[in-house]
Amino acid sequence: MNIQARISHFFTLGAQYLNPENQAFEAVKWNANNQNSWFLPEFINEAVNQIRTQFLQTKELSEWVALYPQLSNELTGKKVGIVMAGNIPLVGFHDLLSTLIAGHTAVVKLSSKDKVLMEYVIASLQAIDPIYKELIIQQEQLKNCDAYIATGSNNTGLFFEQYFGKYPNIIRKNKTSIAVLTGKESENELSLLADDMMMYFGMGCRNVTQVWVPKEYDFIPLLTAMKKYSYLADLHKFKHNYDYQLALLLMNRQFYMDANGILMSENPSPFTAISQVHYQFYDDQHAPVINKEDVQCVVGKGGLPFGSLQKPTLAQYADGVDTLSFLATLA
Repeated sequence: MNIQARISHFFTLGAQYLNPENQAFEAVKWNANNQNSWFLPEFINEAVNQIRTQFLQTKELSEWVALYPQLSNELTGKKVGIVMAGNIPLVGFHDLLSTLIAGHTAVVKLSSKDKVLMEYVIASLQAIDPIYKELIIQQEQLKNCDAYIATGSNNTGLFFEQYFGKYPNIIRKNKTSIAVLTGKESENELSLLADDMMMYFGMGCRNVTQVWVPKEYDFIPLLTAMKKYSYLADLHKFKHNYDYQLALLLMNRQFYMDANGILMSENPSPFTAISQVHYQFYDDQHAPVINKEDVQCVVGKGGLPFGSLQKPTLAQYADGVDTLSFLATLA
């Protein structure tokens, strides 16, 4: 099975099996939501649409692999262990795609939070070509692999480093994203920023969890834009987080702003709890602090366009580590 065949298989995956008109897939989406209530149907649709349009088009796949002439045209026999996260729907898909496109065998440990969707993807690939029954192996404990890709928290990252450190590896830890605003953003730009913040409940590493604003910034337009996601408070898990964070702010007598169920408070940390966004002020003497150890993306002034964070392309790699280049070297 050469690389062009693999590209064709992934195009078929997007065109047929992940097609919103596929009734079998519609049932899978509802099962995924029942299994994990954080996976709202509209968020699953957003994730799948992004994958279909950005990852699974023949043109995009062909141009992507053309950047890596060192990729093996045939299957390599190398085994790559993949520990997948489950914070947002199909978040581990890119690692699976990269590994298989590189011609390797994927030995995967699925997240319990995202089993339904990922198992459907795996079963779909196996239906497209039975060879994927040999090229995709599910294991609870990853052993005897030639390389590893593992995604988790800072704590699990330490475990991954100890367990997988003697093998070629990519180990990802906690990351988040920030926005730098000027105060001159349009209503549409702020609406797109609200998407960057609150899509997937803000759980992704590409979600904006901290905004930097100039002194004397008028927060009203931003708070108004964020209210488009006030419906998230209808989910009891989100509301529970909101109530808890609000209680902490009140007990600490800390100033906060409320966008109908989404809290904003001044805090130097780019990491926030669910239902909360932090902000900081900057001026000519105090520039926004961007710690590359913590920050995945910057949107706004000097950064990516508003509304683009949840629409990464194939070559926009997590943590800025070129996954496909890493995989190509294994062959």
